[in-house]
Amino acid sequence: MLKKPVPLLLNLGDKLLPLTSRVPFIMQRATLQRSLNKVFAEPLADGLFDVLDDRWMRIRVSNLNLSWCISKNPHNNQLVVARHAPVEVTISGNWREFLLLASRQEDPDTLFFRRRLQIDGDTELGLAVKNLIDSLDPDMLPKWLWRTIDTFGQSAAEQHLQNQNLPHNLGQTVS
Repeated sequence: MLKKPVPLLLNLGDKLLPLTSRVPFIMQRATLQRSLNKVFAEPLADGLFDVLDDRWMRIRVSNLNLSWCISKNPHNNQLVVARHAPVEVTISGNWREFLLLASRQEDPDTLFFRRRLQIDGDTELGLAVKNLIDSLDPDMLPKWLWRTIDTFGQSAAEQHLQNQNLPHNLGQTVS
C-alpha cells in the first residue's frame, strides 16, 4: 500500500465516516456480525470471548454517532450484535482512538488512562474486555487487513503526535 495518500485518506475519513451512521442498522448489524465472527473465529473457538457469554457490552464511536451492543451466544459460540440490549459496560471513544487501539500504535492502558477511550459501567467486565482486545494476536487477521490497519494506525499516531506538538495558541511560536 502506498503510504503517501494515507494521511489524506485519514482526513477524508473524518469527513466521510460520520455518514455511516445513516446506514440502516440492519445492514450495520449483518456486516459487523459476519465480519467479527469470521475475523475472530479462532479466538472464539479458543474461548477467549467467553467473558461475553450472555453479557452485553456497547462499543460507542462518539464522533461518528455509532454504537453497537455486542455479546456472545454460548450455544453457537458466535458474537451477536444488537442495537439495544441490557449492556453492562460501554467502551467509548473517537474512531481514531479505536484505530490506534486496533493497530497497537497506542497501549490500551494509555488510551484509557488519558480518557481517550472510556469504560463506563461494570469496570471488571470492561477491564476483561480491554485485556481480551490486548491479547488478540494480529497474526490471526488476514495479512491484507492487518497491513491496512497497521498502516492507517501508524499514520494516525503520527498525526496525533504532530497535533500534540502544535502550539496551543496562535501567538506562541515553536522553537
